[in-house]
Amino acid sequence: MNQPQNTENQAAQTVDEHRRNFIGTSAALAGLTIAPGVMVYGIAHSKPEQEAVTNKVRWGMLIDSSKCADGCTDCVSACFTENGVSLPSTPPKETDSQWIRKVELKDMRTGREQSLPVMCQHCEEPPCVDVCPTGASFKRADGIVLVDRHICIGCRYCMMACPYKARSFVHEELTDQSPDVPRGKGCVESCTMCVHRVDRGEKPACVEACTKAGHEAILFGDLNDPNSEIAKRIASKATVQLRADLALNPGVRYEGF
Repeated sequence: MNQPQNTENQAAQTVDEHRRNFIGTSAALAGLTIAPGVMVYGIAHSKPEQEAVTNKVRWGMLIDSSKCADGCTDCVSACFTENGVSLPSTPPKETDSQWIRKVELKDMRTGREQSLPVMCQHCEEPPCVDVCPTGASFKRADGIVLVDRHICIGCRYCMMACPYKARSFVHEELTDQSPDVPRGKGCVESCTMCVHRVDRGEKPACVEACTKAGHEAILFGDLNDPNSEIAKRIASKATVQLRADLALNPGVRYEGF
């Protein structure tokens, strides 16, 4: 008489065990599925809890145009290599990605020429974030402006809103990507200030390359720390913001004009 009840209990236990295993496996798979979306600038690039991203820090760059060598593209090459981006075509095409580009300036009154790199300015009030309908464009607490490619719908509103022409659209399928910098066809992208390196306590690739070349034209650091070298330089020297009239308070400043 007890045999059917025991059999039913064993069956129930087996079902419960399978259910627990299924839920555990599903959770793991969900993590793998979700990970790319979060990995863009989440799990893979986040600090330990005790070193969480905070607004106490605001990362920025100071570029000294007087030290930026004419014809030097070390910062551009380093950026593209680090982030797995193809170098611009010769001649450049509208579909080329432009995470960073060298701009040649000429004073028409004096004839003086200067060369300087331009990239995403990581604004305190980024217009790209304001116009994004999905929240794909966002600003981290530490001031770095990024794009979550898994919710970017490719509308390109942010490209139109950016006054620095710092964003690009991926038109073609991509291969041989860097695991630290996932990219995708149909999405907008721009300079990330090498956030994956910053979160490891390293400097952006362009800064490192410029220093290695002996120019030391790009200084990286915490704008909120009055004792940091970048904050001291900005406080003691005349610096400019690109399109300061827009009151965006960019995290990238220039000196040497």
